Amino acid sequence: MASGGFFRQVRILSLLIILFAVAMNAWLTKLRTTSWERPLWMVVYPVNGDGSKTTQQYIEGLSRSDFGDIGEFLAAQAQHYGVAIAEPVTVRLGPEVHAHPPMPPPGGGTLSIMLWSLKLRYWAFTHDDYDGPDPDIQMYVVYHDPKLNNQLQHSLGIQKGMIGVVNAFASPAMTSRNNVVITHEFLHTVGASDKYNPANNQPLYPQGYADPGREPLYPQRYAEIMGGRIPLSPHQAEMPKSLAFTAIGEQTAIEIRWLR
Repeated sequence: MASGGFFRQVRILSLLIILFAVAMNAWLTKLRTTSWERPLWMVVYPVNGDGSKTTQQYIEGLSRSDFGDIGEFLAAQAQHYGVAIAEPVTVRLGPEVHAHPPMPPPGGGTLSIMLWSLKLRYWAFTHDDYDGPDPDIQMYVVYHDPKLNNQLQHSLGIQKGMIGVVNAFASPAMTSRNNVVITHEFLHTVGASDKYNPANNQPLYPQGYADPGREPLYPQRYAEIMGGRIPLSPHQAEMPKSLAFTAIGEQTAIEIRWLR
């Protein structure tokens, strides 16, 4: 009995050490990636979400320049908050991934979400074929032909693992709007929280407004990037057409350590 109790204590101690190591690694990763002492590398991996020829042609026509406004937006916003680094994020286009990332279980509980998160992180580890520096953020963009899919599943970004999965439209006319979603999910990976009501997608006041002190308050001119939409009235908001119509608000800047 004494021997059994000893080995049980050893197993518990081993588990606690592993959990401590995982927690410390997550904390150190967060500290490193939000120190903003060097550019973060974000690699975008396109995925054909519907297998269509239209989507495949769009993916094959993608270039690094299609994502250029993401880096430009983040650089301008960082400068606004006095961040010393000139280029906080370097965006590169990775190879097409011929597999779909696992999506979170609908209405899943805490345990199922944790298991899905581990599964996604393993999936990303096995689908990272970028021929360059190891990315800090892996952003998998799953493209869909808008003629086949006019509504897309929710996109996501997780800080643990620094992975994003974006559902986007395979249309040149939607490239700029896709980049708004990619930037939103990137900011999740570095600690930003959503600032809209999930029940109706309305931005929350004041943290979800780009200019909460504006008089008159409506209509707002820009969307707070984590609020997601431009508030036009207390009950109406619209998606920004591009990052030129968005801004990073003070609460988001605090969360990603651009403001202390």
